[in-house]
Amino acid sequence: MISADTVWKPRYNPWLIALTVTLATFMEVLDTSIANVALPHIAGGLAAGQHESTWMLTSYLVSNAIVLPASAWLATMMGRKRFYMLCVTLFTASSILCGLAPTLPVLIFFRVLQGAGGGGMGPSEQAILADTFPQEKRGMAFAVYGMAVVVAPAIGPALGGWITDNFDWRWIFFINVPVGILSLLLTYRIVEDPPHLKTRASGFRVDYLGLALLAVGVGFLQVVLDKGQQEDWFGSSFISTFFLIAIACLITLAVWEWTHSQPILELRLLRNRNFAAALCFNFILGAVLYGTTVLIPQFLQIVMGYSAERSGWALSPAGFVMMLTMPIAGFLVVKLDARWIISIGFAATAAALYHMTNLSLQIDFRTIVIWRIFQVVGLSFIFIPISVLAYVGIPMTKNNQISGMSNFVRMLGGSVGISLLTTFLSRQAQTHQNNLVAHATIYDANFRRMVVGATAVMAHHGSGPVLAAKQSYAQITGLIQVHSATLAFVNAFWVAATVVACLIPLPFLLKRAPSGSTGLVSGVAGS
Repeated sequence: MISADTVWKPRYNPWLIALTVTLATFMEVLDTSIANVALPHIAGGLAAGQHESTWMLTSYLVSNAIVLPASAWLATMMGRKRFYMLCVTLFTASSILCGLAPTLPVLIFFRVLQGAGGGGMGPSEQAILADTFPQEKRGMAFAVYGMAVVVAPAIGPALGGWITDNFDWRWIFFINVPVGILSLLLTYRIVEDPPHLKTRASGFRVDYLGLALLAVGVGFLQVVLDKGQQEDWFGSSFISTFFLIAIACLITLAVWEWTHSQPILELRLLRNRNFAAALCFNFILGAVLYGTTVLIPQFLQIVMGYSAERSGWALSPAGFVMMLTMPIAGFLVVKLDARWIISIGFAATAAALYHMTNLSLQIDFRTIVIWRIFQVVGLSFIFIPISVLAYVGIPMTKNNQISGMSNFVRMLGGSVGISLLTTFLSRQAQTHQNNLVAHATIYDANFRRMVVGATAVMAHHGSGPVLAAKQSYAQITGLIQVHSATLAFVNAFWVAATVVACLIPLPFLLKRAPSGSTGLVSGVAGS
């Protein structure tokens, strides 16, 4: 007998529903990157230090990280449409309040509320798509959703820089308001919950301990990842304490949720091998996508001296190219074996990252743009298959859990990737600088020629002998620092390429799709 859930179809065109939820997705993801370039202006406008202003970003990420894994439980308890509209309302209202904030502590508080709203939007949107589209059409649906996920952070820095330079930093929050209102109106009109979500099971009990462990564990872990490099990691008692608390809470959470009858996190779904693999790939995708997105702007601003806006424009064309490759990936995922698509995506990404090891101080803007385009093309063929793969073999009643856990793991992967790459860059730059400085002595012929040549140039421009010598040494010191940073970026791309290359054969450990299926990797239901 066919269940009501199996034959349920939405009353409105599924693609209209997809565009509706993608609208809010774009707004939320854009906000995570658009504020980065405005930090100096925000600090100056609110009479705060640059270090203090970074808590505006951290507070959002911590709040977002806590709500992400709990979003499935909250959607089930409240009703997904009601929960989703609440998140959009909270995000939009918080955007207005952020723009009106008179002091930094007030801004941080409103960013916490904004992060809570944003954290619940993404998983709800993916679950809505999974319920709205049949399995054979989910590839294209997730392609539309994926466009917002990858394009928004690509244009965010450029848009944020332009708004900050030409208007006021507060407008980076105000621009969310019309989008949020439109999203609310469309959601209220056309989005609906499937039958299995319209009624809540009787005897529903709130998992207070699980919620507390989740909030403390994830929140403290996010602080460790965000502030680790700045505080010298485990050389800091602050980081060590937060890390130990986070690990203790997360281990206790895992044990508690595995045995609880109504858990916040359905960890027993990990018995499905393909879903567990999809989570692993989501973690890697987040690390690669967000980690490499940070590397290029940092190189352009720190080493090449680009402005925030111009470095943002270097990423933007790649985002629009992904808009073209996402639908292609969505089409292929229902025609071919998803294992091959994921493997090819990893291979293309590894090759592009390896090509980035040719980075040098002579590189021009056009070359950077082309390399970035080459770098992101393969990500489309990773993102779409694993987004679809995560739902295969899982009952429809668990779609909220699947989307919440998938988004959380991808975000956690991004935080880990950024933290590890930032630490690696800092340590490698110090190592290369020490090696280069070891040759900067009067006993090195090349160094002596550099000093003589630089001193002659300074003297030619009117400096006295003593001042010219000091200026030449300062110039050489600057060159050593720039070359050290460049070599560190080259090494970072080399490591990233090696890690991704090791993943190429792993998709073939998954179960092959049965003959006559849509080509997706299938799995056995975990219930």
